[in-house]
Amino acid sequence: MKVSPAAPLSVTLLLVLFLSTTTYAHNITKILAKHPEFSTFNHYLTVTHLAAEINRRQTITVCAIDNAAMNVLLEKHLPTYTLKNVLSLHVFADYFGAKKLHQITKGSTLTATMFQATGEAPGTSGYINITNMKGGKVGFANEDNDGHFAATFVKSVVEMPYNISVIQISHILTSAAAEAPVAAPSDLNVTTLMAKQGCKSFSDLLKSHPDVAKTFAENVQSGLTVFCPTDGVISAFMPKFKNLTKDGQASLLLYHGIPVYNSMGMLKSNNGLMNTLATEGKKKYDFTVQNDGDDVKLETKVVTATISGTLYDEEPLSVYKVDKVLLPRELFKGTVAEEPAPAPKGSKKKKKSSKKGGADDVEDDGAPESSQDDDEDPADDSANLNWANNVKSSGLFVTVVISIICVAII
Repeated sequence: MKVSPAAPLSVTLLLVLFLSTTTYAHNITKILAKHPEFSTFNHYLTVTHLAAEINRRQTITVCAIDNAAMNVLLEKHLPTYTLKNVLSLHVFADYFGAKKLHQITKGSTLTATMFQATGEAPGTSGYINITNMKGGKVGFANEDNDGHFAATFVKSVVEMPYNISVIQISHILTSAAAEAPVAAPSDLNVTTLMAKQGCKSFSDLLKSHPDVAKTFAENVQSGLTVFCPTDGVISAFMPKFKNLTKDGQASLLLYHGIPVYNSMGMLKSNNGLMNTLATEGKKKYDFTVQNDGDDVKLETKVVTATISGTLYDEEPLSVYKVDKVLLPRELFKGTVAEEPAPAPKGSKKKKKSSKKGGADDVEDDGAPESSQDDDEDPADDSANLNWANNVKSSGLFVTVVISIICVAII
């Protein structure tokens, strides 16, 4: 076989293309979890929902503060929303690794922070001045801080050029504007909101279970996503709902809430398993979020529902309409066959159930009853699912690249 002189160049270009298209998603919570000295800072990134915002962005720098420095900030007893503004000053909308910090053009630069991006920062209070100082030090100061450098560079923690850089600085960065009182979002009544948007039946079910309604309400401030079956869907489902025990009814309702805020974009980009308000110990009560083109589907292993609309989406609360009641496998054994396939030739016919009811009420006489062990599914791990999906996508890409290489060589 004669190899074309252009083949080595083609192979090189293809390899460069492969490497350049490889992306690295970051998770700030996991990054900082490996460094106990930042545990307090890490905790408050989650409490203020900044962690999720950091993970959604690319080309970013996080200035981590150790536990001792964080304690100085916490002694001010700032409200959560004010604390978020202060911590937002520690997240830059640009990449600064250790090398870049020590080689700043003209020795000084201004960089925008996530506080500036909120639109709540007056003037230039959302910018940080980074300056190379005497003795090789790098100083950080709020632009409205009269040139006083509140913190200095300590060390690089993690660098993923040019995606995310996590560095340690010596002290808290703050300003009068960031610490100014912030009005908390107005109290949101989830049941009232749903009742006005075509989900009154589901809202009424929540009200009929006060403890469940209380759980939904208590999770709003820290982050909540609700999947609300529409009135027609609930009406058709009521016979089955009434057949559940009181505890079963409560678990079913809680199953429609996720204790984390998710915008539609987040749901589309974070496919995988989701825990719900009903999740507790071995009672998994989880389901899988999966894209299907432009649609977002919720797969429970019993039924697959599709998000059909958005009722409300403003952090920390999002409420979506779904076209089916989410049925957890813990309450509904077996799988609902929405379009049953014809039985293969030679197979034994199944006995027909004499009980009245829909497909969800009928169990296959030939199928073993689910046990507690059946619910312990080792594959129910969102990280593993995401990893598998990434491997699958990468494998397809590699296959295409190898095919092109073979053609180039031939």
